[in-house]
Amino acid sequence: MALYNKLRLEVKNRVGFMMMDSGARFNKLTINMLKELKHGLAELQASDEAACIVLSGYPGESFAVGADIGQMVKFDSQHAFAFAELGQSLFAAMESCTKPIIGALNGITMGGGCDLSLACDLRIASDALRFAHPGAKLGILTGFCGTQKLPRLLGRNFANEIFMTSDVYGPEDALRMGYVNCVHPADIFWPEVVAFAERIAANPAPSLGYAKKAINAAEDCDLKNGCILESGLFSALFPLRDTSGSCKEKEV
Repeated sequence: MALYNKLRLEVKNRVGFMMMDSGARFNKLTINMLKELKHGLAELQASDEAACIVLSGYPGESFAVGADIGQMVKFDSQHAFAFAELGQSLFAAMESCTKPIIGALNGITMGGGCDLSLACDLRIASDALRFAHPGAKLGILTGFCGTQKLPRLLGRNFANEIFMTSDVYGPEDALRMGYVNCVHPADIFWPEVVAFAERIAANPAPSLGYAKKAINAAEDCDLKNGCILESGLFSALFPLRDTSGSCKEKEV
């Protein structure tokens, strides 16, 4: 695997681990971090050994605390737009990746870090989770699709509350709002994440990829066209099945 400055990559038991590690208490989504995440994602996408991907900042204090304010204060409108495009291109690549991506939210998940988690297909949280969108307090707005994706996941009321108050929320709020799939105590968080990822990775890669494609399309398709897409994907899986009834291990 390639060498990274702010990222650690590993594949074990069919799970690809993409671990943010900025060398400080808090993982910031700097320009370099975003670029490394794009390269790391492409590497795991191309790996035949990884059937699903876990993205986390474990064992650090944060998943990601958002953009680096030290970089952002130097932005003019042109630089800010380019930065937003870079982040959005990463999130688009995550969503188009054929492998399920699990966001393992080990701690502080703020601003752009929250947006990064929204590009994951599933989110598992430690009870150390603290999440927020503090942009309003800073006089800015996220450029990483949060205003579009958070209402789709949580509903408009919760999204308005999160963006307009800049309040910090905990794991109970994350469950109540529907932001995460489950919460585990910090001392068993990582074993639970690994076990969950391995359960998913044990399934054939084509069926995982096609399920992700169909479910993601449901947000943008009307029901009729979504059902047509599902029928096509359903039928396309049959030539990939072997005589045991399982899908052959072939990328979709």
